[in-house]
Amino acid sequence: MGSALRRRLAAAAGEYDVVGVVRRVPERAASGQWVSVDLSSPDCARELEEAVRGADAVVHLAWAFQPSHDIRYLESVGVGGTQRVLDACASAGVGHVVHMSSVGAYSPKQDTDPVGEDWPVDGVPSSSYSNHKAAAEKLLDAFERSAEGTAVARLRPGIIGQRAAGSALLRYALPVLIPSRTMSAVPVLPMPDGLTVAMVHADDVADAIARVLRQRATGAFNLAADEPATAPMIAEALGARWVKTPAPVLRALMLASWQARLQPVGPGWLDMGCVAPALDSSRAKRELGWSPTVDAMGVLRETIEGMSYASAGSTAVLRRRTVAGELADLLSQGPISHRRRS
Repeated sequence: MGSALRRRLAAAAGEYDVVGVVRRVPERAASGQWVSVDLSSPDCARELEEAVRGADAVVHLAWAFQPSHDIRYLESVGVGGTQRVLDACASAGVGHVVHMSSVGAYSPKQDTDPVGEDWPVDGVPSSSYSNHKAAAEKLLDAFERSAEGTAVARLRPGIIGQRAAGSALLRYALPVLIPSRTMSAVPVLPMPDGLTVAMVHADDVADAIARVLRQRATGAFNLAADEPATAPMIAEALGARWVKTPAPVLRALMLASWQARLQPVGPGWLDMGCVAPALDSSRAKRELGWSPTVDAMGVLRETIEGMSYASAGSTAVLRRRTVAGELADLLSQGPISHRRRS
């Protein structure tokens, strides 16, 4: 998401002076300043405060998705890192904080109707990602109450997709030995009936952030394509035949294969996908003048195409994924779901 935002801000010729705060500075760094900060470390407070000092606004996008078996580390980035960013913003007197939340922060849906920003934000109990997103929102609530004079906005997008994320998604979501080209050769797709996934293109989210910054907007904004993706749509985008599979059966298979280290995605993601609500983005359209330019099927097709070609970007997270490279990392560092950070 950070790469899409940098593209969007760079397009506004001279309007923004961007400082990128990352754990690993890109070897082929794009224009602008870069600062290396590890948000999982409690000792990063001084360097983080120095990085944000003098900023008119801070956009907090950082999150961790792997190693999925190390929940303590994921929490140290997603929840602890959020608190450290907010503390730095308070100390430095930053005037506008924009936090990237998620559809995952919402409580389970009750029906298929899209929900607005007033839907409860208590997460899905069996999903660590969802719980951490909900916990980060509560930190933001406390920050809003205490940080007088600071405008606070939070964005709740659906699942974000873009072509350049292809290699990253392969690395985080598929077994090491599966080549990228197999994405276009999936014969069947087992998924539960009734599953819907709110989706949005990374460039559309970046446009929303730019509008929030320009208007110094506050409050929560849902961001999603007008119609969510469904199980049949996902199968169609993959060129596969959809096989209706009860969620408990699929969850048991995911849990067993995840615990056996055969694949890196825990069953909490399925749990969240089955109960996450559809999103009503009316407020963003009304108050920001925002509208999605890519529909859910378009996001699916582009993202899957990016995975098929192992599309990549210039940052460490978006680096190109190859089977040989992943196998070398597996032998030297262990599976990504348990891997030590470097």
